[in-house]
This record gives sequence, structure tokens and C-alpha cells, in this order.
Amino acid sequence: MANLYQLTNDYKTVLNMLYDEDVDEQMILDTLEGIEGEIEYKADNYARIIKELLGDAEKIKKEKLRLEERQKAFENRAKLLKDNLQNTMIQLEKKKFKTELFSFSIQKNGGKQTLAIDGEVPEEYTKTIIENDTDKIRQALEDGKELPFAHLESRGESLRIR
Repeated sequence: MANLYQLTNDYKTVLNMLYDEDVDEQMILDTLEGIEGEIEYKADNYARIIKELLGDAEKIKKEKLRLEERQKAFENRAKLLKDNLQNTMIQLEKKKFKTELFSFSIQKNGGKQTLAIDGEVPEEYTKTIIENDTDKIRQALEDGKELPFAHLESRGESLRIR
């Protein structure tokens, strides 16, 4: 059984045979029939492997989501325990202590100080973000308008297996 590369070369050979007037038509048809059967067999096997790989990918995706939910649950539980311990330390006015295993302290957070906006902000303290209206550009091009700054790319091709 030939691989797809060899089958492609076989098709090119048949194409060359079609242009050669000295080659018998029945020989071309027999060669073509043999190649077609092999490609169909290979295509079926490819499709089976592709479907299996996509199925495995979907299983992994679902497992990843399940594990992410579990991770989030553990993080939430850890935060709950940490908040509870911090509240207890604040109530007991115990900001710092050590045990045999750990050191505990309540400190101010670093980084930028939290900002709260209490009213309407004057224009001098705002940003204007300019964003391309891609829907409008696409519609203009589809309507036949020529735009020097944009163009529509050709659609690609893909193999569909049903």
C-alpha cells in the first residue's frame, strides 16, 4: 500500500500518461482505478484517526474545565480560611506572631493605592480610545468601494469530513 505522497506522484504519472498519445487508454483507466481505491482507503483511515484525535481533544477540554473548577474551589476555600484568620487576628488586636512552622502578620498592601471615582470626571482626566470600525470597513469593501487602507483577503479552503 502506497503512502499519500506516492499516490500523489502516481496521479501525476497518470496525468502525464493522458498527454502521451502512445499509451493505451485501458492502461490509463486501470492505473487510475487502482490509485482511486487506495486513496479512498487511506482517506477513510485518515478520517478515523482525525475523528479519534478530535474526540480525545474534546475529552481533554472537558477535563481541563473540570480541573479549573476544582482549582477555583480550592482557591476560594483558601481565601475563606485566610480571611477568617485575618479577621480573628484583627479582633484580637494581634497583628504579628510566630509559631514553630509559620510567621503571621497583617500589613498594608503594596502597589498603587486603590482609586475610587465619586462623581463625573472632567474631560482633562479622560482618555479617548479610537478603534477601527471593522464592520463598516468590511461592508464598504463588500459593496464594491475601493479603500486604499484595507482589502478583503480571499477565503481559505479546508477539508470537511462528514
